[in-house]
Amino acid sequence: MHIGPYTLANNVFVAPMAGVTDRPFRQLCRSFGAGYAVSEMVTSRRDLWNSLKTSRRANHEGEPGPVAVQIAGTDAQMMADAAAYNIDRGAQIIDINMGCPAKKVCNKWAGSALMQDEPLAVAIAQAVVRACEPHGVPVTLKMRTGWSREHRNALVLARAFEDIGVRMLTVHGRTREQGYKGLAEYETIAAVKSAVRIPVVANGDVDSPEKARAVLAATGADAVMVGRAAQGQPWIFREIAHFLATGTQLAPPLVAEVQRALLEHLQDHYGLYGEFTGVRSARKHIGWYVRALPGGDAFRAEMNGIEDSGAQLSAVHRFFDALGARMDRLPVRAAGVAEEFAENEA
Repeated sequence: MHIGPYTLANNVFVAPMAGVTDRPFRQLCRSFGAGYAVSEMVTSRRDLWNSLKTSRRANHEGEPGPVAVQIAGTDAQMMADAAAYNIDRGAQIIDINMGCPAKKVCNKWAGSALMQDEPLAVAIAQAVVRACEPHGVPVTLKMRTGWSREHRNALVLARAFEDIGVRMLTVHGRTREQGYKGLAEYETIAAVKSAVRIPVVANGDVDSPEKARAVLAATGADAVMVGRAAQGQPWIFREIAHFLATGTQLAPPLVAEVQRALLEHLQDHYGLYGEFTGVRSARKHIGWYVRALPGGDAFRAEMNGIEDSGAQLSAVHRFFDALGARMDRLPVRAAGVAEEFAENEA
């Protein structure tokens, strides 16, 4: 897999997810075999670039390349300026968000709402490509199949995006109208892949190695992108990559390995967010790890009452010590368990 001048480690990617795919989480997924990771979406509003939230999202310290930053907005010039701003701060690939279905994004006509206005969507993509070209930075784009079942226009837009220089397309197999309900469909992704020459990535409901292989076969896509299924089980990337390469399943991870990975993730998380915010925002990550484990529900309730990072780390350590005394490896997790804790995928 290539995006412009960059060769990727494999064709199993991390989806950008609002409130999830910060730098610590991206690096965690990379360490477990993800071939590519895209940041949370960064606003194109200049007045928010110096906010704490945006500065954290634009933090790439120690992150292995290529560094990919997703930008969101509704104005072509503002999006071009946002691309330049992020390139100055280390972005090596710029991804345009036309896939997020969140109301707070779509109500401002950003994200997947842009698919309703094809001329504006194309103008934004063209402006971003022109801003990135002098820097040699490739532009990618993530979208849905369309706004609604009656208006699936991913194929028309895909051809237009390729013509203006977008280097890779990711298609989530749902419309904006669906949100995350129902099942993803892959016929539209297959049609997009057949219509363009640039790489196409299939996204939506990829929650197991078998599903990844089936989606690649059904769509002819060059890669798969995993979103919600990576929450609390970042080792899914190595499981998928191994299965695609060999046709055999890896054993579930050792309890001791998961304990070590989670504790290191938490330390990195606190380093980015600080004590107060870090402890509170870490609760969801801890909850995702333990949700399907024996005693997980009670432990999640306990987590909500802990306000100190040291106490949080100690509690996680004790939980996994006790689990490790009962079993060497995690139990096999059923596909689809991520649904209950879904975040907004961009």
